[in-house]
Amino acid sequence: MQYEHILIRYGELALKKRNRGEFETQLIRNIKKSIKGYPKVQVIRTYGRLYLALNGEPYEQIEQKLKKVFGIHSFSPTRFLHSFELEDIEAAALEVLRDVQPIPRTFKVIVKRPNKQFPHRSQEMNRMLGGHILRNIENLSVDVHEPDVELRVEIRVEGIFVSCRTIPGMGGLPTGSSGKAMLMLSGGIDSPVAGWMTMKRGVRIEGVHFHSYPFTSERAKQKVIDLARILTEYSGGMKLHIVPFTEIQTKIREKCPEHYTITIMRRFMMRITERLAQKHGALAIATGESLGQVASQTMESMRTINDVVNIPVIRPLVAIDKEETIIISRRIETYETSILPFEDCCTVFVPKSPVTKPKPELAEKYERELDIEQLVEDAVNGVESLWIDPSAPEENHEFF
Repeated sequence: MQYEHILIRYGELALKKRNRGEFETQLIRNIKKSIKGYPKVQVIRTYGRLYLALNGEPYEQIEQKLKKVFGIHSFSPTRFLHSFELEDIEAAALEVLRDVQPIPRTFKVIVKRPNKQFPHRSQEMNRMLGGHILRNIENLSVDVHEPDVELRVEIRVEGIFVSCRTIPGMGGLPTGSSGKAMLMLSGGIDSPVAGWMTMKRGVRIEGVHFHSYPFTSERAKQKVIDLARILTEYSGGMKLHIVPFTEIQTKIREKCPEHYTITIMRRFMMRITERLAQKHGALAIATGESLGQVASQTMESMRTINDVVNIPVIRPLVAIDKEETIIISRRIETYETSILPFEDCCTVFVPKSPVTKPKPELAEKYERELDIEQLVEDAVNGVESLWIDPSAPEENHEFF
């Protein structure tokens, strides 16, 4: 069966009041961006719903794009009827049910009637459509508790939507509706998941990666570009800023006590990321740090690291454990890239016994041996920035 429309539903977005229109507009913008390779598709907005008129574009490919758009609670491939005649609705109901594979044994009819001008009430329509289906499809029975398939009919002012499939969406808020953050993107499992979770709350992200050539290889850098590219499938594109970090790491190793090197390194990362946030209009920093996952990720460590910046630091993984993080990374398809064996700068020069409860005053004392301002300025001036577009060939990135 060739579907010509897709009905889109949104969850918490519908709870917004005065600024709901802004969220809907951002969602429409993101949907259009995700399907820009399908120019015939029209996005049509009605109260409480969006729907797409496919106009001959392939449903299956559009479905894969919509599954990755934040702000969509669910969607359904749909028969759309301009006619409000009962016999036309019954015919459409039979058509979509017969298209279901595997063949269902039980069904349930769910009619919603936002259009109160339609002469039949919802419960009456449930009975009428259910009876018509039972008379015309053999070996099918009603189960109102756990049916194999739900026939959903929405009777709206603009027409009638008839569907049997509900595809879960990403949920959350439309990316770009809650400002922008700089994501500290390493090559590991955690930071891409943190970026994905941050985007799910409506935040647009730009990646910041610290590259320590020759201690880290070009393949490690490419790995991060590949991870950023996967994340762009959920955002429609993103900037990635690659920071030269070799000199800073070398100076820290030379001048600072070994057990404080990780803490001081991360303080420098925070300073640089904050500068980039100011330069690019971001309001926060997002990281893949978790609480207690490794020796240096303690509450005391987070306090000492945060001490050098004045903008919020978002750490979404604090609320989940490692196994949950891995499950999400598999779901969003970053896991296989994350486990490739190319080291990033966080795994070089690792001390044997990193301090677990660093004190801000001690970190400041050890940093006095370093020209902080000059090191940070040189790193920011040496940043290589590129735009990663999910629709462009993998080897093509726009540098700026």
